[in-house]
Amino acid sequence: MFNYKDVLETIDMIEREHLDIRTVTMGISLLPCIRATAEETARCVYDTVCKKAENIVKVTGELSREYGIPIVNKRVSVTPVSLICAPFADKSALIGRALDDAASELGIDFLGGYSALLHKGMADYEQKFLLSIPEVLASTDRLCSSVNVGSSKSGINMDAVALMGRIIKDTAKATADRDGFGCAKLVVFCNAVEDNPFMAGAFHGVGESDTVINVGVSGPGVVQHAIEAIPDADLSDLAEMIKRTAFKITRAGQLIAKEAAKRLNAQFGIVDLSLAPTPARGDSVAQILEEMGLECVGTHGTTACLAMLNDAVKKGGVMASSRVGGLSGAFIPVSEDIGMIEAAEKGVLCLDKLEAMTAVCSVGLDMIAVPGDTSADTISAIIADEAAIGMINNKTTAVRIIPAPGKRVGDQVNFGGLLGRAPIMPVHESSASKFIRRGGLIPAPIHSNKN
Repeated sequence: MFNYKDVLETIDMIEREHLDIRTVTMGISLLPCIRATAEETARCVYDTVCKKAENIVKVTGELSREYGIPIVNKRVSVTPVSLICAPFADKSALIGRALDDAASELGIDFLGGYSALLHKGMADYEQKFLLSIPEVLASTDRLCSSVNVGSSKSGINMDAVALMGRIIKDTAKATADRDGFGCAKLVVFCNAVEDNPFMAGAFHGVGESDTVINVGVSGPGVVQHAIEAIPDADLSDLAEMIKRTAFKITRAGQLIAKEAAKRLNAQFGIVDLSLAPTPARGDSVAQILEEMGLECVGTHGTTACLAMLNDAVKKGGVMASSRVGGLSGAFIPVSEDIGMIEAAEKGVLCLDKLEAMTAVCSVGLDMIAVPGDTSADTISAIIADEAAIGMINNKTTAVRIIPAPGKRVGDQVNFGGLLGRAPIMPVHESSASKFIRRGGLIPAPIHSNKN
C-alpha cells in the first residue's frame, strides 16, 4: 500500500539531489482513427489525442504540488503512424502535422510515435513513410520519430539500416539552420519496446491497452550522493547501496504513476526507472561512474562500472514495483550529461568506447554529434553496429546521431534545455559502404530459436 510516507523519505532527495519524475507519458491507441482518407484520419487523430490527453498537464501539475515531487515533462505517445497511414502513405505528413498541432494545443513537451517497425521487412507504404520523416521533423516542433530495424528474433533489416542513414542525413540538411536539430527527434532501434515513456523513442505498442500511463523516474544525483556517503566501501556494498537507492526512487515513481492513471482515466502501465541525466552538474550518470572510482568517464574500467550500476538499478527497481518496464537502467546521452560532455571534450570518451558501454547500459549511442560531412553509409554502419549488439545480447539498443551541417571536430552544437550541447566527435574515415550496400537481412542469432 502506497501513501504519503512513501514520499516523505524522498524529500531530501528532491531538495538536494535532483530527484524528479522525468516524464509522465500517456500512450494512446490511434487504431480506431483510421478513415477512408488521409484528411479524415488526420482530423480524427487530432480530436482523439486532444480528448484523451486534455487533462494531462493539469493533473501532473496537481500531483507535483500535492506530493512535492517535480514532474519535468508531460508527453504523449501514439500507435506507430506508419500503421495508421498505410492506405495513404504518400500523405503521411498530414498525420504528423495533426499530431504536432495536438501536442501544441495540449501544451505538452513532446509527442512520440511518428514511427515504423521494420525489423523483418519493409513494405512499399513503409518506405514512403520513411521518406516523409525529414520534411515532417523539419516542419514540426514537438513531434518525435523512431524506426525499429532489427530484433533478436528476426535479425537486422539492412535495407532499412541503409535507408535510415540517408534519412538521417536528409533530416540534418532539412534542419541545417538549427545544427541538424531534427535528428535529435529521430532514433533508430533494435528490439524497441512498446512501453517506453522516454523520447524520442516512445510509441504506443499495438499490444497495449487503449490509453495507458507510463512514468519515467530519474535520479542520477540521488545515486551519486548515496555513493559519496560510503567512499571506502567495497563493490559489493556499493552495489547494495545503489539497489536500496533505486528502490526508494521507484516507489516514488509508482505512487505518481498510479495516481496519474486514476485521475486521467487510463490504465497504469509501467514505471521506467532509468537514470536519465540532464546537463545540470550533479545530475550526471558520468559523475556517478567517476564517484565509483574513475578519474574520467571513458577511461579503462568504464564499461565495468556502468555494467554494475545498470544491474544494481534494475534489481532495486524490481524489488520496489511489479510494474517495472520500459528501458530501466542507465542512459548515456552525450549532449544531455555534463560529465559525458566534458569527457568527450577532453578526448577521453570516444565513439568506440561509447559503443562498448552500450552493451551494458539501457539504450545505446544517444545524442551523439558527428561532423556534417559524415557519409550516409558511415551513419548506417554505426546503426548496424549498435543493432548487432542489441540483437546478439537480446537487449534494446538505439542510435540518435546528429551529423551537424557545416560542423567539424572541435566545434559543438547547442540545443539548449534538456537536450544540452554536444562536442563534434570524430568518426573513422575508412569506408563500410560495400558492406552497407549489400542489403538484405542479417539473420537472427541461433539462440533466437527458442520455440
